[in-house]
This record gives sequence, C-alpha cells and structure tokens, in this order.
Amino acid sequence: MPTLSLAGSFCFSFSDAKCCRLLGARRPRSLNRVIIRCTEHEERSSFIDFCCSSKEMRKIACGFLAACALVASSPAVAAGQRLPPLSIEPNRCERAFVGNTIGQANGVYDKPLDLRFCDYTNDRTNLKGKSLAAALMSEAKFDGADMSEVVMSKAYAVGASFKGVDFSNAVIDRVNFGKANLQGAVFKNTVLSGSTFEDAQLEDAVFEDTIIGYVDLQKLCANPTITEVGRAELGCR
Repeated sequence: MPTLSLAGSFCFSFSDAKCCRLLGARRPRSLNRVIIRCTEHEERSSFIDFCCSSKEMRKIACGFLAACALVASSPAVAAGQRLPPLSIEPNRCERAFVGNTIGQANGVYDKPLDLRFCDYTNDRTNLKGKSLAAALMSEAKFDGADMSEVVMSKAYAVGASFKGVDFSNAVIDRVNFGKANLQGAVFKNTVLSGSTFEDAQLEDAVFEDTIIGYVDLQKLCANPTITEVGRAELGCR
C-alpha cells in the first residue's frame, strides 16, 4: 500500500487531543504534515493503529488514502479537470448495460454513470445501442466490444481502452478520448461531433462514412497515429 503525505489536520474530528498530538495535527487548522501508512493487514497499520482502537476509523483512513492515490494518478488531474469520487455502488459497472434513460443529447442524467476501471472486454451484446450520456469511462476497458448505435454524449473517456471496438452508427458527441487507445476501432457511419482525441492512439481505426464537422476534422487529422487509409477515409489534407 502507498504512503501518502498530507498537509493539514487529519484527526477525523477526534475528540481525543492525545491522538491529534500523536498524529502531529491540531484541530485549529494545523498546517503540520501527517504521514499515514496503511497495510493489507489491519493489525499492522502504523499510526492509525497506534492512535485509534476503532477498526472502522482505520478503514476510513485507508479508504481515504486509496482514494487519494487513485485520484492523484488519474489523467483528469493532469488535465486539470475535477471528477467526482469513484462510486462505491456494488454494481456500478453493470449499470452500463442499462445506460442512462434521460438526456441523451445533453448529457443529463438522474445519477452519474460511473464506469471507471470497469472491464467490458469482448462484450458483444450488453452495450449495443445503449445511452451512455455523461458516463465516466476513464481507465475502463472496452476492447473488442460491440458499441454500435450507442449514444455517448459528454462522456469522459480519458485513458480508456477501446481497441477493436465497433462504433458503427453511433452518436459520439463531445466525448473526451484524450490518451485513449482506439487502435482498430470502427467509426463507420458514426457521428463524431465536438469530440477530442488528444494523444489518443488511432492506428488502423476505420473512418468510413464518418460524419464530422470541418473544425473537428482538422483537429482529428492532426493526430499522427492515423494511418494513410484512415486519413483518406476522413478526407484529411
């Protein structure tokens, strides 16, 4: 497990002043640095185990540490974009099989569709034609999946993998594919409006009859990984 150095008070609102002193934090807006170390074995969690007898509190601390480590490594942080915390819903990955039922065009949703780090490799039946409006898809795997006729509006897919995905007849509107792997993806008769592909891998991607605006086309054609065949299909100059 990683070690995280935090600036500021980190006593979880403990009433025990001794615990705060041992952690090196003071309740009135301390700027002291606090080191929290968590291990896979609860009984060996240093500092947290030393100060707090509550197992629940140690779990909270370790969970907080894991969340911070996850967020710090996210491409969204590097891009300066803030994302909500990773959903703790047990079946959050399966929600893609239902999708969002409202706001397909504008990315409106009743609750976030958090698919981050989910694995849909070679799924040929459950994603086709679904609405994934405003879906959070960073670091998820869709390799070999059938995503034809999907509606992806305002989705965030930075760092996701879509190798060999079939996007035929899909509507991909204002999706961020930054640093995504789209090698061999098929965009046949696909609407690509307002989507970005900065540093995305597009080797062998198929763009036959892709529907795309002039400005978006110029940006897409600037991607050096698109093959000559792909550039010809797009009409890059």
